[in-house]
Amino acid sequence: MLNLDKKQVLITGGTGSLGKALTRRILAQWPNISRLVIYSRDEQKQFEMAQEFPNHLYPQVRFFIGDVRDSERLIRAFRGIDYVIHAAAMKHVPIAEYNPMECVKTNINGAENVINAALDSAIKKVVALSTDKAAAPINLYGATKLASDKLFVAANNIKGDNPIVFSVVRYGNVMGSNGSVIPFFLKKKKEGVLPITVPNMTRFNISLDGGVDMVLHALETAWGGEIFVPKIPSYRILDVATAIGPNCEHKIVGIRPGEKIHEEMITESDSFFTYDLGKYYAILPQRAKWNLEHFVEEFNAKKVEEGFKYNSGENTEWETIESLRILIKEHVDPTFES
Repeated sequence: MLNLDKKQVLITGGTGSLGKALTRRILAQWPNISRLVIYSRDEQKQFEMAQEFPNHLYPQVRFFIGDVRDSERLIRAFRGIDYVIHAAAMKHVPIAEYNPMECVKTNINGAENVINAALDSAIKKVVALSTDKAAAPINLYGATKLASDKLFVAANNIKGDNPIVFSVVRYGNVMGSNGSVIPFFLKKKKEGVLPITVPNMTRFNISLDGGVDMVLHALETAWGGEIFVPKIPSYRILDVATAIGPNCEHKIVGIRPGEKIHEEMITESDSFFTYDLGKYYAILPQRAKWNLEHFVEEFNAKKVEEGFKYNSGENTEWETIESLRILIKEHVDPTFES
């Protein structure tokens, strides 16, 4: 059982939507945590987050200004830390397409810096956040996150006798997160027109709480090199538009550079190394440093069929217009009325 009391945790990109949700959960579940470090480069977001978690109420929370591109700053920030959650990334697909080297510097070079700093510290576990766009990527953001995933998986091969464990969590769109479609549609609803890329577009959907659950699951159970994938529903973009603005006009604007119509999280090629763990799938490393038979026994893991794939368009579980309205009110905007 994961216990973060008396432990020290650092979250890179900790001022983002998931970082704040993790902070709330960790402080609520483990109030005796020794130190929770929020590491990010955005001073305004750190200032705003510090108002939510003031020092006199949360003395265990520390705010570190720093960029994952800065290896020296990471090494200093990692001193004394037990667990690292790597959430920092450049995530906007069109911006990454236009500024490719900036995306590479943050998502790939930054991942390398996190790994090296962790290997040079006494850190026990690192969980890196990935994205469905890293599976069979067609955009630069997805390609950089695939490279990042590969780096974190392979880090388990170069650690020597260091007991540190690296793993990855990969999931779909986080409902209500910065830059996601639901907050965008909620704003556009006032104009009476909702821009639709292509009518048959689908996406995976996970709540912030679901994303937090998954990170904590990886911190608790990872043996090293797993890419954890949640079993989550999909939604149709037209259903989201109807749920939010049933009387709005739909304006077809076309697919954006680097976008897919349907997102994948597990490809057919991944199926050779993918196991069903119940609530999650795990894509296992091709060169694991541990015994596969023991892993299967420990987690009652079942190998998926060869050729299995997991994408948002062929999913077996779907959000409906009504379920989307309930989720929006619960997870995004408590005042929401369609």
